[in-house]
Amino acid sequence: MIYRKKSTDAPEGEGALRVRGAQPADLEQVIEIDAGITGLRKAAYWSEIMQRYGSGRRQRFFLVADSGGRIEGFVIGEVRDWEFGSPPCGWVFAISVRPDARQAGTGSRLLEAISANFRKLGVSKLRTMLSRDNNLILSFFRSQGMMAAPFIPLEKDLD
Repeated sequence: MIYRKKSTDAPEGEGALRVRGAQPADLEQVIEIDAGITGLRKAAYWSEIMQRYGSGRRQRFFLVADSGGRIEGFVIGEVRDWEFGSPPCGWVFAISVRPDARQAGTGSRLLEAISANFRKLGVSKLRTMLSRDNNLILSFFRSQGMMAAPFIPLEKDLD
């Protein structure tokens, strides 16, 4: 199922976790989650992300985990085609869960939901990139079956 504005088939009821497409009204809670984890409040950045990924474009996804109106986490990604010779694949560039909502399967539900969207588009590979010293997110992705990829990220300071 492509997750856009409708929720997943999670059980109904107060507090039931639903994964659904992000809506503009969710943005303040997304900013709050991110700022609580990173220590930086990036309102302009998140407004831009909402415009680019919350727009319902076919290959872009911005999903939230909603529990009775409280956003517990989010995931953002897109299908990227033929970068550096790689066949189309799903890229997750952001996933985050409120610290007090972790260890309840929220991150797994978000990753599975975006993966289902990627599969619907014919994609069979999921990729992401993270900081070497971010053991929390590394452990999460490894618990989801992800492993080192055949690509090496390179960078250069542009002074």
